[in-house]
Amino acid sequence: MAVMILSGGLDSTTLLWKLCYEGEKVYALTFNYGQRHKKEIEHAKKVVKKALEEGFKVKHEIVDISSISPLISSGALTGDSEVPHGFYTDEKQKITVVPNRNMIMLSIAVGFAVKKGEKEVYYAAHKSDYAIYPDCRKEFVKALDSAIYLATIFTPVELRAPFVDMTKAEVVALGLKIGVPYELTWSCYEGGDRPCLKCGTCLERTEAFMLNNVKDPMLTDEEWKIAVDEYKKYERQF
Repeated sequence: MAVMILSGGLDSTTLLWKLCYEGEKVYALTFNYGQRHKKEIEHAKKVVKKALEEGFKVKHEIVDISSISPLISSGALTGDSEVPHGFYTDEKQKITVVPNRNMIMLSIAVGFAVKKGEKEVYYAAHKSDYAIYPDCRKEFVKALDSAIYLATIFTPVELRAPFVDMTKAEVVALGLKIGVPYELTWSCYEGGDRPCLKCGTCLERTEAFMLNNVKDPMLTDEEWKIAVDEYKKYERQF
């Protein structure tokens, strides 16, 4: 079985569907690390429920590491700062970086893989996040894969990031082809009842669907109109 990190968002849900579509059995790990948008955890559960209904072989673990939050609490997602509005290319978006988040989660996933006797750990890093998130970059994937090999040399585990050279729009294009239930996913960093449609991840999501000439199925028609208007408003500022 493949081990992967499932946030409940668009990218990791596409990765889950890709692996299952290719016939993989999957251990999906969802982390509670004290994030503001804990709502994504409930959406991860919905995604897995749907996967099981589709006949996919998925085992799901909710991993509570919220006790580390005081150690890494910083910025907008785990700290007290407000979530900034605007594109990820805006310098102020760096406040959404959670210190060493992917390193921490991937390290735990690798330990889990060794325990289970599995050989591969996957995560859904993609090219559109390069500017703001260092732990989504190709260089990080390569370096961590080497470190993982050294740490698991008696029971080797490899790190896989199949979307690392793809944009978010390209990830969505793939997902649309294989029937990913995007209506069940959650992206917004605000963690409210409905997406704010203005934060970096909301705007990035809107752009990905716009570039594929498809409405975001998670949104109502009215919300989609607002999302497109918000995207165009911020687009004009850059």
